[in-house]
Amino acid sequence: MRKLAVSTFIGAAMLPAAAFAQDGECGEVSITEMNWASAAIVTQVANFIMEQGYGCDVTIVPSDTTPAVTSVAENGEPDILTELWPNSTGEVYETMIEDGKIEVVADVLDPGGLEGWWIPTYLAEQNPELTTLEGILNNPEAVGGTFNNCPDGWGCRIVNDNLIRAIGVEDEGIEVFNHGSGETLATSMASAVESEEPWFGYYWGPTVPLGKYDMTRVDLGEVKPDVHAANGNPDTPDPQVSDFPAAPILTVVTSDFREREPDVVEFLSNMTFQTDTMSALLAWQDENNASAEEAAVYFLQNNTEAWSGWINDAARQNLSGLL
Repeated sequence: MRKLAVSTFIGAAMLPAAAFAQDGECGEVSITEMNWASAAIVTQVANFIMEQGYGCDVTIVPSDTTPAVTSVAENGEPDILTELWPNSTGEVYETMIEDGKIEVVADVLDPGGLEGWWIPTYLAEQNPELTTLEGILNNPEAVGGTFNNCPDGWGCRIVNDNLIRAIGVEDEGIEVFNHGSGETLATSMASAVESEEPWFGYYWGPTVPLGKYDMTRVDLGEVKPDVHAANGNPDTPDPQVSDFPAAPILTVVTSDFREREPDVVEFLSNMTFQTDTMSALLAWQDENNASAEEAAVYFLQNNTEAWSGWINDAARQNLSGLL
């Protein structure tokens, strides 16, 4: 029923953007839709607000990180890159920043992409000492005696393998189970939590499982950026221990677009989702088999206090009759 209500709302809301625009208010806008779930929702939220609030003529460009950055470097388009992970963009991104061709306007997720080692919150409440690495190493049976690791070929697998060596996880009596896919890693968490059994392993957010299940991040100690970077190298001879830093996830615009549409850029600079909120939204989308567009409208309908602070008075008035 919730999905039906959202779908009905979308149909009613999709009036021509020109109905809200005034001459010179907003022209053509192009924005990426990266090929993962949270990025698609961010794009659809931005698209809805730009069209219905600011009267923009929006073109959504399906893309991925590398081709999106390359397109901007070569063609100056699209205007907006959102959910951009700078740690996977390479030298082209840094060069464009230095040359003033693009500008970072916001951290679109706060505090960013979250990685770490997790246990179920009910386990943390029963045994508070398990929220630290030391507590787990002193009582490995309490977490089931197993660490659920990333699949081979993933970047997190390299980091985890180095941490496992540095900590001496297996020497402390914890078996390392290397999952064959992301699906089995997620399923292992789901099966354990739904049965209220122990679970210990790596996961990241925003994701469906971290939105669906109440999990507690294990404190691995201090974040040491140089150590964490070295742990990403499979040939690191002497890995050390560092917790996972939050990964910045950005909204970036071309400098030309900032000059052309300052009101829209001001909105984009305010558009920030809490990472936990996005995980919960992904869980809703999964449970309701909803599209990114439906998930975006669900967010807008249920988080008015959050997004109303992102926009100017004129856009707020335009949206008031819809949301």
